Amino acid sequence: MNPAFLKASAMPDVQSTLDERALPIEQVGIRGVRHPLMIRSATGNFPSVGTFEMDVALPAHVKGTHMSRFMALLQKQDDAVDSTTVVALVKEMLPLLDAKQGHIQFTYTHFVKKAAPVSGVESLMDYEVTWMANAQLNAAGAMDVQLGLRAQVPVMSLCPCSKEISEFGAHNQRSHVTMTVSLEPNTQMTVEDLVSAAESEASSELWGLLKRPDEKWVTEHSYSNPKFVEDLVRDVAGNLKADQRIQSFVVEAENFESIHNHSAFARISHSK
Repeated sequence: MNPAFLKASAMPDVQSTLDERALPIEQVGIRGVRHPLMIRSATGNFPSVGTFEMDVALPAHVKGTHMSRFMALLQKQDDAVDSTTVVALVKEMLPLLDAKQGHIQFTYTHFVKKAAPVSGVESLMDYEVTWMANAQLNAAGAMDVQLGLRAQVPVMSLCPCSKEISEFGAHNQRSHVTMTVSLEPNTQMTVEDLVSAAESEASSELWGLLKRPDEKWVTEHSYSNPKFVEDLVRDVAGNLKADQRIQSFVVEAENFESIHNHSAFARISHSK
């Protein structure tokens, strides 16, 4: 047998030694790990890069966790990623790390091919998306998993007050609608479902590429559909509240004001 292997196998496992400080750690793991991904979407698969955070709870008597096992688990991930992937990863992570509680999340850029409203010209629209999963062993030894999804959706909003008081025109701004929803682990919800909940309630949605007839349509459509930031956050919250797949949510709208050097924002949280 290889002497180097014998020497390596005899190395002490320091992180598994006893710790006598009687202080359990709620979360310990790795953060800021960038890893290539193939994303499974409603319209097909596309490549992206995810930034991962993976952690477990550490009992008071254990000195340290096995950090390399987080990376080993991630390196095994070859299949296209969707909501089922993060659930499967967190289920595999707990026994691998000999843990009773753990958490995985990753953030990436989600691309959707959209057709312009008049010309039909296609372009990609990008959204910042985060999938989250928490797992915990219950008293019976079974694993309880919670699934979460967050999407930041850029939209357009036009001020109702500005429209009302002006003889012509109205100020408008780009807005970000950020939605964080809790789901059952086996729930089938796509990123596109969540994006639609925001875009459908804005003064107008956005596109990566517009021709002149499209610009005319967006301008006139937003003018006929003015929204305060309060209107925007309430209307999006109404969509999320009506969706039976969603257990709880937090929605925030932020308007990057065009006539002020500050933003306006509103936030609603709700649990069913």
